[in-house]
Amino acid sequence: MNNEPEHASRRRFLRQAGWYAALAATAGAGTSLSGQLLAQSARMRIREVKAYPIYISQRSDGLLEAPNFASDDDPRRWQFGGPFEQLPSAIIAVIKTDQGITGFGMGAGGSAAVEIIDGHLKHLLMDSNPLNVEQLWDQMYTSGVLYGRRGIFVMALSALDNALWDIAGKHAGLPVHELLGGAPRDRLAIYQTNGDFMQGRAAGIRNFKRTTIGGPRMPDEARRAYINSVLEARDVLGPDVRLMTDCVSRDGTVDWAVALAEALRPANLYFMEELLSPDDVFGYAELVNRIGGKGAGWTRIACGEHEYTQHGFNVLVQLGAAEILQPDITWCGGTTAGRRISQLVEAAGLEIIPHRGGSSWGFPIALTSASCSMAESFPQGSEILEAMSCRVENGFVIAPTEPGFGTSLTEEMVLDYRLSLRQ
Repeated sequence: MNNEPEHASRRRFLRQAGWYAALAATAGAGTSLSGQLLAQSARMRIREVKAYPIYISQRSDGLLEAPNFASDDDPRRWQFGGPFEQLPSAIIAVIKTDQGITGFGMGAGGSAAVEIIDGHLKHLLMDSNPLNVEQLWDQMYTSGVLYGRRGIFVMALSALDNALWDIAGKHAGLPVHELLGGAPRDRLAIYQTNGDFMQGRAAGIRNFKRTTIGGPRMPDEARRAYINSVLEARDVLGPDVRLMTDCVSRDGTVDWAVALAEALRPANLYFMEELLSPDDVFGYAELVNRIGGKGAGWTRIACGEHEYTQHGFNVLVQLGAAEILQPDITWCGGTTAGRRISQLVEAAGLEIIPHRGGSSWGFPIALTSASCSMAESFPQGSEILEAMSCRVENGFVIAPTEPGFGTSLTEEMVLDYRLSLRQ
């Protein structure tokens, strides 16, 4: 039920109607806005596109340093992510228009992604109308489809797409979640990843996730300690709290995952995340059939944090390889891809819970996806992360009311946090 006051609902409708008319005008249709607004929309052009690797938090420390392995068998070799691994290699795109609007967008891929933007993608944006958001996404994606369907290219594309949505929201005077159609709610319950669970519960949080780095190479002692930590969390939190796990597995096997799920069965987990390599889509389908909802029903199978675009998620959906899909909006292709992913997930009757859904970038998709019941929240860890996080209140993430993504980013802050300046 929509409990929004009638006057607020009417105001939101009128503002959205103006936005959609402006979009139509840029495509040569629509006449419902004033001629001046239509002319402004049609004339707006992108004048500058830049992107910067940023120091995101302590996870960026040492990112550009060469590793020193003890031997060919050093276990650290299996976890070494290099300088372009997603969150530590975050980038911020800054797009400026000739009407004085600046859009900010987060992506990843570090200096490699910046090179793709500078050498390739920005040429598709310069002198274009930034309000043609989805057309620009299709052009950028198509232009790189022969070499960049996944990974760094799409992470670079994500930053630009998010910056375009930020511009669109600021131009329309609307938060991005309202551009996406709005929602009959203005908040989502948090789920807390790691940290002090009892402290979180005292703050009103009722959903928690414990992570590890798991797979067949996981030492037996570490595996036992992780299992005990999850079972102890269930005992402390009680039966009515949602509890989840994340194995951040790069090389998990189905048999290893089934054995872990069996050991954790008493914890009554809401979902188990990233049990396998993101490429093992057939293995994920087997897990759904064995321990997920199509099998024993011990838990839900969640994945997708490291999947890309609606095309990759469509494979997961069509194969029945997940029950909860977790796109990261700064990696999967941005808000445009996130909306398309949400639509196909919802049409399939599955759940979508975006990775880092409590961030400014993830929250619009989380809020406007009907099946999404939680928004993931991390400790900020730095000024720039705090600037890109939604307000939290009594265990809920609150929808921003500011135009665009509602961040407090400035170009000065982005430049101050450039990774090269902190190495």
